[in-house]
Amino acid sequence: MTVALIIFIILLLLQVPISFVLGITTILYIIVSDNMGLLATAPQRLYSSLENYGLLAIPLFMLAGELMNSGGITSRLIGFSKTLVGHFRGGLAYVNVISNMLLASIIGSATAQIAMMSRIMVPSMEKEGYSREFSASTTAAAGLLGPIIPPSMLFIIYGVSSGASIGTMFLAGIMPGIILGLSFIVLIALTGMKQKWATHERASFLEIFNSFVKVIPALLVPGVIIIGILSGVFTPTESAAIACIIALIVGFFFYRELKIKDLPTIMINTAMTTATITLLIAMANLFGWMLSFEKIPQAIANWMVSLSENPLVFLLIVNLFLLLVGMFMDGIAALIILVPIFAPLLINYGIDPIHFGVIICINLTIGLLTPPVGAGLYIASSLADVKLETLTRAIWPFLVASFAALLIITYWPSMVMWIPTVLQ
Repeated sequence: MTVALIIFIILLLLQVPISFVLGITTILYIIVSDNMGLLATAPQRLYSSLENYGLLAIPLFMLAGELMNSGGITSRLIGFSKTLVGHFRGGLAYVNVISNMLLASIIGSATAQIAMMSRIMVPSMEKEGYSREFSASTTAAAGLLGPIIPPSMLFIIYGVSSGASIGTMFLAGIMPGIILGLSFIVLIALTGMKQKWATHERASFLEIFNSFVKVIPALLVPGVIIIGILSGVFTPTESAAIACIIALIVGFFFYRELKIKDLPTIMINTAMTTATITLLIAMANLFGWMLSFEKIPQAIANWMVSLSENPLVFLLIVNLFLLLVGMFMDGIAALIILVPIFAPLLINYGIDPIHFGVIICINLTIGLLTPPVGAGLYIASSLADVKLETLTRAIWPFLVASFAALLIITYWPSMVMWIPTVLQ
């Protein structure tokens, strides 16, 4: 196992894609340990890890997001946000956060939102006097809302891995997403007290109303998803297919910005993203299989139990551990590997699996903005043309705000669970 660990670290340092790191490490471990019987069953393990109906929701939600984005949703969401908060000092920074909160209910991917909003918001903010590093850090941080506000790809994977209800996970993510967004808004407000940012004229009620009417078709997707799941009309996976149909109708007939010629590009983008994610899921399952063979999950679980029997202390240890893991490993891979380790412990500590799922997903999402492997940092740095070290310094206040929101979510479970409790 020591050899596997060394190989894993070396490949990570060489910046090999994480899916290949997991696969190569597992295969070399099997060869070095002379367990050739495991090698023969590895392909079957790769296939069986993807043979789950719940995972079908991932490409469908990806397709819905691509359709809505190509159909003109982004500009309307930003316009609606401007009419609401654009007149405040630091208004465009607020617009950035609120637009990302609205987009999160449609796209559900942090990296996709960071990439898209970096192209739109960073130049706009810079024109209004915001520094480029602040604009990029605000955009990157607001992108964290993507995997938390439903529909969420991480919630789907957690539900599949743990057996938790994906629909309940979606509902449980609403309040944490709002709390995380509010933590960024508070930080922007405090920063705005020290800066002389531009303000705009307050929008009239008629302008706000007209902007809201324009954005209603875009908000049909998350609305139908939540209502449909709650009413039992369709499952989360089926809701993803319904979302695609609504996205097509909205793009073609309401906004009229989606064209037939756009569909091949949309399908190719969806297929490429899905292939990347499913390869990662398969390789992470293979790596987790190796860890289980070596009884690593049991060893980690026993060690954590030995540290404390207090659930509050346990959650603090888990948070610190997950934040460390998120600095070095992709969130999806870490989720698939770590859920089997922690799931048995939740019963001993009396922790709700839904609450814990929200905690682990937020933790690993924050890892997108922490060096040295934070993918969100690299995307924002590249697209906003900001040096990585400069962006890393600028992002720290937002990371502190994220940690504060995480502690609230961790130690105030009723805040997470009250929407699922009331609506189900």
